Amino acid sequence: MSTTWPKGAPRPGDRAELSRKVEPADIELFTRISGDRNPLHYDEEAAAASPFGEIIVQGGVTSALLNAVVAERLPGPGTVFLNVNWNFLAPVRPGDEITGTVEVVEVRTDKPVTKVRTTVTRQDGTVVLEGTAVCYTVAVV
Repeated sequence: MSTTWPKGAPRPGDRAELSRKVEPADIELFTRISGDRNPLHYDEEAAAASPFGEIIVQGGVTSALLNAVVAERLPGPGTVFLNVNWNFLAPVRPGDEITGTVEVVEVRTDKPVTKVRTTVTRQDGTVVLEGTAVCYTVAVV
């Protein structure tokens, strides 16, 4: 494994984000990958009777946006999560637009490891996920 930054280290305070609209098809696609068939994601009657009041999107769909941010924007291509510590604070529903944001908190100088603050926010400004992640970045060919 590489012990140096492939293209220069990010700096504390660097930020990046991506946004996307969550579609009902995302629930189906995530279910194909994960097998998560929780009635809160499919059964309108069960979801309506829950504290959420309607269908909600799997947390994995919500957090997946952060995978894209770290792999595409910051720290960038070749980056993977080593550790995540996320709190899910509010639901995401089909039709919501969510924005995933990462901010660099710490950068190791001895190896390409970064700690980032992570948030996912709905279009109405509600933070639906927050926490931290540790990332490792390798050079990609």
